[in-house]
Amino acid sequence: MGYLAVVLGTVSVVLISCFWKAFMHLTWRPYVITQAYRKQGVRGPAYRFWSGSLEEIRSIRKAAGELILDTHSHDITTRVLPHFAKWIAEYGETFLFWIGAQPLICISEQEMIKQVLASKYGSYARTDPSPAAMALVGKGLTNIDGSEWARHRRVVNPAFAMDKLKLFTRTMAECARSMLEAWQDDADAVADHAKEVEVAREFQELTANVISHTAFGSSYSEGKEVFVAQKELQILVIESFLNVNIPGFRYVPSRRNLRIWNLERRIRNKFMGIIRDRLGRTGNGNDNDDGDDDVGCGNDLLGLMLEAATRKQDEQKKMSMDEIIDECKTFFIAGHETTSHLLIWAMFLLSTNLQWQEKLREEVLSECGMEVPNADTLANLKLVTMVLLEALRIYSPVALLRRKAAKDVTLGNINIKKNTLLMMPIAVVHRNKEVWGDDANEFNPLRFENGILKAAAHPSAFLSFSIGPRACIGQNFAMLEAKTVIAMILQRFSFSLSPKYKHAPIDSATMLQPQYGVPIVLRPLHL
Repeated sequence: MGYLAVVLGTVSVVLISCFWKAFMHLTWRPYVITQAYRKQGVRGPAYRFWSGSLEEIRSIRKAAGELILDTHSHDITTRVLPHFAKWIAEYGETFLFWIGAQPLICISEQEMIKQVLASKYGSYARTDPSPAAMALVGKGLTNIDGSEWARHRRVVNPAFAMDKLKLFTRTMAECARSMLEAWQDDADAVADHAKEVEVAREFQELTANVISHTAFGSSYSEGKEVFVAQKELQILVIESFLNVNIPGFRYVPSRRNLRIWNLERRIRNKFMGIIRDRLGRTGNGNDNDDGDDDVGCGNDLLGLMLEAATRKQDEQKKMSMDEIIDECKTFFIAGHETTSHLLIWAMFLLSTNLQWQEKLREEVLSECGMEVPNADTLANLKLVTMVLLEALRIYSPVALLRRKAAKDVTLGNINIKKNTLLMMPIAVVHRNKEVWGDDANEFNPLRFENGILKAAAHPSAFLSFSIGPRACIGQNFAMLEAKTVIAMILQRFSFSLSPKYKHAPIDSATMLQPQYGVPIVLRPLHL
């Protein structure tokens, strides 16, 4: 009896201690942090117990979601990042807010952003992804830091070298041609040859086809199955975007978690089958000591990565099966999402700026004629490149960049505590008139006439692919694919915005989306 009393007493003390720590974490700690930043001139919305600023964010976003913007208005911050727009107006460019008990600092001053992403990037780590996001991309290149990131980067880098990417141009063009031939057939079946197409849906399908072929080669059909499962998983990630993560909840067998686990298992098994089949055919498996290192793993992205990851001569580059799968998840989801949204917004801009559409068509026909574009002719499409960069500036696929202070640091004149999250709103930064000029909210591709570094008052102002050592490794892939597709569309069709279109960009937690799609009216140039 006495022993039981001691046990119960000990358990009570532990529970009381845990409760007290949690209470202090949710009450006293936010108060102390708020006061510390306030003394440095950094203010923000008031912290609320448990939820932090989440209730206000949800309220602001709900109201913004009802707005329909003017088609020619490119100042989309009030709809895409409405809470940032509101709080910047109230508290200035640098402010403090909360997701639960987690403090976040918004920074939009260019030199501070450069310090975080480039000049002192070692002091700032990637943010910890949610459990659902981990299921989506795992511990791939975008979610790791330090020596692990450096090792993964060395393995993945050769697959994205420009000389390798140029080999994929024909594959990209073949996928695009299939889509365009279907558009042509649909237009021919209509009396006036004017066919309305929902390009948001079409480009999602196209870029999934491209990444399936370029990443997995002959295994592209299995790649498409992965795409379907990842899209469903992505929806679950978006649903959890504004939820407070409860420690341990990821292990509770709720309906949602069970679905996530099932999808994650399906994706992993599918990737494992593709990889094992490839390694088995080439004799380059990690467990094969007699394999011939000279046997290639294929010229697609997976093959190039496997070639580097399984090469015996360089033990430091070797990757486990799980690591290879996570990199497949990463470049698969990023490889089609970024490009599809770039294409969507580029088509929207060209549909509302017909003079630029005609300029680009003249350039494409001058450089390519009616031939399928190749890497050399694509390199000569200067105006197409400028328009795509301007589309990325105004409608950057990623609206926010996130980092975490890896230690106590001084950023500008602000002392930032370790583990504080730093939010860099690209949609705001790309509309700073002091940096981009008085026409920052207007479509003006000529600003990129002399390249990215000279497009604005600050050489690091363009953030769509991030900057510094962790800049997007797939940016050349995305631009090459986008130029191929846009050039081939311009060769075959003229197009304008459908009257049904509603201008309602929305940040879906993963990419900038058109909430109601982008219906475009296509007219074949050659009947």
